[in-house]
Amino acid sequence: MTKDEAFYIGYITKTKGLKGEVQLFFEFEDYHDLELDVIFLELNGKMVPFFIASHKLYENKTGLFYFDDIDHVDKALPLVKKKAYLPLSKKPERDEDEFYYTDLKGFIAVDETLGELGEIIEVNEYPQQFVATVHYKNTDVLFPLNEDFIVEIDDEENILTLDLPEGLLDVYLNQ
Repeated sequence: MTKDEAFYIGYITKTKGLKGEVQLFFEFEDYHDLELDVIFLELNGKMVPFFIASHKLYENKTGLFYFDDIDHVDKALPLVKKKAYLPLSKKPERDEDEFYYTDLKGFIAVDETLGELGEIIEVNEYPQQFVATVHYKNTDVLFPLNEDFIVEIDDEENILTLDLPEGLLDVYLNQ
């Protein structure tokens, strides 16, 4: 399986105990709906399957997992900080009217004052808000995705129109 055939669900944050249990932090919104029998971890640029022996999900977007053949903390330690994926075939269906900020990845960001900023290459969720990353004027710039700055989302043309505060991008450009 390649990364193009998968979707990102989160990453391994730490080990727990001595028997190889790991904690997974979910960045996928509807993680309770996921079919978790096998996950793929990105190891050395390859998607490696890990079959789940048992797991328990928590409300704080985490879960504890035991994998087949990982029976000691020493075997689990190399998995820490590795990104976790599932095959696209296991992505839960959602209603047509459901839209998440993470869906904006790949959209073209256009500021009403500055014009086209570029393609949104990443959308990350932080405790207070979602933040988009765009490669603008040879620099990666970040800006918050919130109702105050978003003017329009055209999901047919994949264009996000923004009204960013004056000087926000200057923080990145004047370094």
